[in-house]
Amino acid sequence: MKRIIVFYLTLMMVLSGSTTAFSSMEKQRVEKKAIVLAVFGTTYPKALQSILNLQEKMQRAFPGIPIRMAFTSEIIRAKWAKRAKDDKWRAGHPEVPEFLYSIRNPLATIAILQDEGYRHIAVQSTHIFAGEEYENLKSEIEALNSIETLRDRDKPFKKIILGRPALGVSGDVRPYRADLVAAAEIVKHDAAEARNNQSALVYMGHGNEIFSTGAYVEFEAVLRDANPNLPIFIGNVEGFPEPQRVLKGLQHANIKRVTLFPLMVVAGDHAANDMAGDEPDSWKNIFEKAGIEVIPVLRGLGELDDWADLYVRHLKEAMSDNGF
Repeated sequence: MKRIIVFYLTLMMVLSGSTTAFSSMEKQRVEKKAIVLAVFGTTYPKALQSILNLQEKMQRAFPGIPIRMAFTSEIIRAKWAKRAKDDKWRAGHPEVPEFLYSIRNPLATIAILQDEGYRHIAVQSTHIFAGEEYENLKSEIEALNSIETLRDRDKPFKKIILGRPALGVSGDVRPYRADLVAAAEIVKHDAAEARNNQSALVYMGHGNEIFSTGAYVEFEAVLRDANPNLPIFIGNVEGFPEPQRVLKGLQHANIKRVTLFPLMVVAGDHAANDMAGDEPDSWKNIFEKAGIEVIPVLRGLGELDDWADLYVRHLKEAMSDNGF
């Protein structure tokens, strides 16, 4: 009789332990979290400093969560894939992190994380405003979140959330006007540099030809309010306001010298060529041809710790708003 009782007690303990272990494993599987840093990308090794700073800041803010970077630009990803097969190029650029040679888009990065067991994924956009790249990213995440399965436990994702871009998004949860003011505070040193140069301050943004670029116009107004008596202009490579419109504004204000910054996370191809290049249609040459002295500054916003912290704050707020 004692042997029977001991047998059953032992069996119950084993089953109880197995159930507890299974529950623990299931909970661990469900609660694994990861972060995807969605960056437009760059092909310029010198410009990598900006996005690597963003990655470092994000990792410091979330030390227990893996951070994966993804490039939204297909052209840029293709160039890194080509470089991956070029042993001579790789040998000449030992400073380039290995992961860049196999960089993927956000969708593929999320899929890989899911395959590794991550079902809670936070994606942080590092775009400047809610334009085409951001909206594509948002649509992909909404589609993934909409996947339904017969059993809830079989859903590929429990939750995927998205942090807003630098200049915010429409809506009343996180008013974008506050984001404009916060961004203006971060770049106040640019205004100080322009004053030191006794010049106007001009920013070149990327812009967009599909969505309204009104966020840039509003940001220009916020910058002007924050820096009275300093002429400030923002134009875009794509969409409104175009460089010719910026030039008209400079001429109307009788500006003879400008300090020219890229309003971009990285100072890559657009900054080096479209903004400060030697081609006749670069902003530098357009302004100089009109008799305006240009002082170009090749600095990406991602190099600024406060700008990187802005994205960290946006992700933390997205986590708070969505119970992540």
